[in-house]
Amino acid sequence: MQAPAVGGVQAPRGNGRTIRLPQGASLTDFAEKIGANPASLVAIMMHLGKMVTATQSVDPDDLQALGLELDFDIQVVSPEDEDRELLESFDIEYGEDEGGEEHLQTRPPVVTVMGHVDHGKTKLLDAIRKANVVAGEAGGITQHIGAYQVETEVDGEDRKITFIDTPGHEAFSAMRARGADTTDLVVLVVAADDGVKPQTTEAIDHATAAGVPIVVAVNKVDLEGADPNRVRAQLTEYGLVAEEFGGQTQFVDVSAREGLNIEGLLEAIVLTADAELDLRANPDMPAQGSAIEANLDKGRGAVATVLVQRGTLRVGDSIVCGVAHGRVRAMLDENGNSVEEAGPSRPVLVLGLAAVPGAGDNFLVVDDDRVARQIADKRVARKRNAELLKSRKSSSLEELFKDLERGERDELLLILKGDVSGSVEALEDSLLKIDVGDEVNLRIIRRGVGAITQNDVNLAMASDGAVIIGFNVRPERNAQEIADREGVDIRYYSIIYQAIDEIEAALKGMLKPEFEEAQLGTAEVREIFKVPRIGNVAGSMVTSGIIQRNAKARLVRDGVVVSDNLTVSSLRRFKDDATEVREGFECGIGVGYNDIKLGDVVECYEMREKPRD
Repeated sequence: MQAPAVGGVQAPRGNGRTIRLPQGASLTDFAEKIGANPASLVAIMMHLGKMVTATQSVDPDDLQALGLELDFDIQVVSPEDEDRELLESFDIEYGEDEGGEEHLQTRPPVVTVMGHVDHGKTKLLDAIRKANVVAGEAGGITQHIGAYQVETEVDGEDRKITFIDTPGHEAFSAMRARGADTTDLVVLVVAADDGVKPQTTEAIDHATAAGVPIVVAVNKVDLEGADPNRVRAQLTEYGLVAEEFGGQTQFVDVSAREGLNIEGLLEAIVLTADAELDLRANPDMPAQGSAIEANLDKGRGAVATVLVQRGTLRVGDSIVCGVAHGRVRAMLDENGNSVEEAGPSRPVLVLGLAAVPGAGDNFLVVDDDRVARQIADKRVARKRNAELLKSRKSSSLEELFKDLERGERDELLLILKGDVSGSVEALEDSLLKIDVGDEVNLRIIRRGVGAITQNDVNLAMASDGAVIIGFNVRPERNAQEIADREGVDIRYYSIIYQAIDEIEAALKGMLKPEFEEAQLGTAEVREIFKVPRIGNVAGSMVTSGIIQRNAKARLVRDGVVVSDNLTVSSLRRFKDDATEVREGFECGIGVGYNDIKLGDVVECYEMREKPRD
């Protein structure tokens, strides 16, 4: 039946019929559902005052307005519902154990360590697994999530516990929230000499929202001024009452630095899990679980730390994890040893994925590679449509400030790229929480892991100049050349708070840095020489600009910053010292950093004072 002409265009009448469309759907998608000509829908949208092409992703509100005009009930399906319908089309049910009670077996508890910054969470985990994580973190702050399994003995029986390490600073609340969602039990670390702090209460909120029990580790009891009883008294205000006070929460006094009472804490975790939780899963079904962390590794490709929640994951299984798919080529445990299979509550590093999944993405084992590829391709298409829907006009941060003064700018678009997906997610969550009122809006149109690529630059150009944020990553050579030529603004950061502060300053129209980085030159490492009392010296070819003695430098490997804030402490041409070496010449460069490899790039730069406007 034809509807009356709308703006001189005939279109079918829906008579209240419900049409389900995915987010980012185009007018062509709508036309296929109702048997209409896409051109007629374009004309009707023009009549409604909207300039939309037939293949362009349409805003959900505009779709519903079009449906109302044609008497259709448009329902825009959420990504979660769309994904569930996608899996159901392949007869896959995610999140449930197959079989009855007889198939369920006891599994180890999954524990997340939370607490205030500097209260000793990472040192406590170091004491448990006898490994130094802090030394590898920028500024001593945990910025990535790790997962591993330890063994302890309780009542003469060997028991296993899986730990998920979540960062402690408030900027990472999104990562901590994800940790609470995948965990069975929370260890709340509180310093005995400092007491309850804002992030302590934030961690309690996350654990309470996830409905998981809490074991309190009162750390730093060996320090002067430590008062464990004060911590117990403070936490009663938040519903955590110690057993010695008549409550049900186990409090354990520990010292991560001295390694005191670590076994007591592990025993308390096991006893609490046994008393309050029924931890069982079916190990005989195809594996399902969550990606805890993922990144792009040179030589090994996309790698993901996954937590198996039910079933058993085996080498050779075909898996799909978010938009990534592949066949499990190898699995490694927390010590780097190969494992052939991983049962419930076991975290493993998986190799063999074709792309980097997002932190927190669900993974599942499917029948074959073809099914995995089909599911992943449909998710990729949905993600691409969502990105296209978000694309709008933007510009550089400096131009944003000038446009705000002229009243011409009300939106800033960002593309986020980082070295690991957890950091990207945390940065995105923190940026979206910036509140500067209604005058300006911030939207993130893409986030990803790995070096900044030509596709990222192209998306920024298509969005009329979105700003690209690189967190511990650098652009590929072609991407940098295109960005320079097209004027795409790329910002680099290694500490998350600097990125948050600068974006917030830009949004508030106060971006007036006193200093800016000016690149002097780059050099590619061709040989490595060991020099007594100095260390490794990079025999290099200067590929652009100049390398200056005493200038600042950074070491870049495969597009990722390996070490920042270095100094060119020695510079030589053959046997002679040099103050600078220009493009096309060979030289020996010492930056006081020994982990140098062939193919690394030394970037030389200086901080120049930037005059205020």
